[in-house]
Amino acid sequence: MQGLSSARLHMAVTFALFFFLATSAIAASQEGPRYLFRISTENTVGHVQTQAIERFARQLEESSLGRIEVRFHHSAQMFRDRDVIAALSSGKVEMAVPGMWQLDRYVPDVGLYMLPLFYGRTAEENYRLRDGKVGAIVSQRVETYLGVKVPGRWLDLGHAHLYFTDRQVSRHEDLNGLKIRIPGGVANQARLEAFGASPDVVPWPDVPNALQRDHLKGMLTTHETVRSAALWNNGIRFCFEDMEYFAQYVPIINSRFWHKLPTDLQQLVIDTWEAVVDDQRIAADIAQREARAELQAGGVSVIAPKPSELQKWRQIARQQEASTIRQMGVDPALVKMAEEAMGR
Repeated sequence: MQGLSSARLHMAVTFALFFFLATSAIAASQEGPRYLFRISTENTVGHVQTQAIERFARQLEESSLGRIEVRFHHSAQMFRDRDVIAALSSGKVEMAVPGMWQLDRYVPDVGLYMLPLFYGRTAEENYRLRDGKVGAIVSQRVETYLGVKVPGRWLDLGHAHLYFTDRQVSRHEDLNGLKIRIPGGVANQARLEAFGASPDVVPWPDVPNALQRDHLKGMLTTHETVRSAALWNNGIRFCFEDMEYFAQYVPIINSRFWHKLPTDLQQLVIDTWEAVVDDQRIAADIAQREARAELQAGGVSVIAPKPSELQKWRQIARQQEASTIRQMGVDPALVKMAEEAMGR
């Protein structure tokens, strides 16, 4: 009995000590500095990008034991992506995850991935470059040019295609003279102009209304983006599935905020971000496949050009690529590295 009582006493003391240390650690974290971490995104709550960032935000706040207070604002509640870089620089928001097409006017080398060289390329071909040496250089230049921290790999949206309200485009020649909405990007404009189309920049939040008012008849976006906003209800009836480029979102954090964080919280942000990337990319691929089926169920006709046609028109668009590279200011050395990795 005495041995049993001694064991119980030891267990009680051990538990009390553990409880004291745990509560002391939590109390210490709560008493220490707390960091407000506001995240702004443009996409709606049902979008695959929004859902991934929400998981990141929730996990980061939990893992930091409240040391980081995360406020996540989606659906352009704080800023549209076209305006968020300025907001980030002025400290009005701590993190944003804009589409890469929003960044090439600030960081020309981001436009590399939208050059005709990448037209019709698979996701795997894009990953080989973007998650490797070339991708590391581009992310480093984003940090340098914008004064931000890129905490890790980029999130996927998926391949962008062309969508129309009143005509079926079944071959590239049908694009001649068509006015097509683009989200931005010099390369998007140059590529479509090479196909004979007339690109026009329209911010995403304005698209549904523009479709309804018949101000838009064609647009560059993705299956998932069309699905998430049910744009077939706004007039989208046709899709030319030509893999214009592989769209991703770039995580960027205000550098002043980043350098205020102690080292352990910086590492926590990096680790928490990395933990969502692979699952998000899988989810994005699934979402695009499911969205394609849902588009068709909603009455959208989808026509996909043959790989040989994509290669043919890639070479046509590349005839003007040197001029686009000079206009954008993309580093020719990076283009050469990409060509060596992917082939012409």
